[in-house]
Amino acid sequence: MSGGSIAKPLLRHTAEAAILIAIFLLVSGRPGWVHAWIYVVFIQGFQFGAAIYLDRVNPGLMAERSGIRKGTKRFDFVFVAIIAALGPLAVWGVAALDVRAHWPPPVPAGWSAAAFAVCVASSFFTLWAMAVNRFFSITVRIQTERGHAVEDTGPYRYVRHPGYVGMIAFNFASPVALGSWRALVPAALVAVTLVVRTVLEDRALRAELTGYSDYAARVPQRLVPGLW
Repeated sequence: MSGGSIAKPLLRHTAEAAILIAIFLLVSGRPGWVHAWIYVVFIQGFQFGAAIYLDRVNPGLMAERSGIRKGTKRFDFVFVAIIAALGPLAVWGVAALDVRAHWPPPVPAGWSAAAFAVCVASSFFTLWAMAVNRFFSITVRIQTERGHAVEDTGPYRYVRHPGYVGMIAFNFASPVALGSWRALVPAALVAVTLVVRTVLEDRALRAELTGYSDYAARVPQRLVPGLW
């Protein structure tokens, strides 16, 4: 295990856990909010486990994902801020307010359980994409210095952006898993951001990554097989 490459992601996940716990406690005012604590334990446990796993099976990826790198497309600075910070904070904050205010209608327990199952499944789907694609960066950029090449194995055989499929599914499932319908509003805004980013990233890859146009011809769907 390359300790240097994994230390920064683990520290970041620890900071994220502290922020998430603070939001849930302070905004909801409910230390007994069971849905939230199950969510926190899963998210943080999964992120730590995924970081260690990826550092073993895909050396170099965690270092690549440790920050914004040179060559990141200008348009992506805004998308990264929304997807990685502003969007999740809005979803968590609105969910916590919803729980605090007891806004009707309540989310049935069965719906929350099903949504949490989607969170788990979508997280592992995204991890699958990251495990097979050593160029799975946090920003849109052509990684010339790393020998950037087209990845067409694993989930990339079915859609061109499987990581975004997992992220969108997780994003929509999170509010319901937490017991909030209203948090679906910021979640929808994040999903729209991810779809727009998909289009712009796809355009950049077609223009600058050798072999991507041929790959796009073989796998025509960006996110949904048989649809788009």
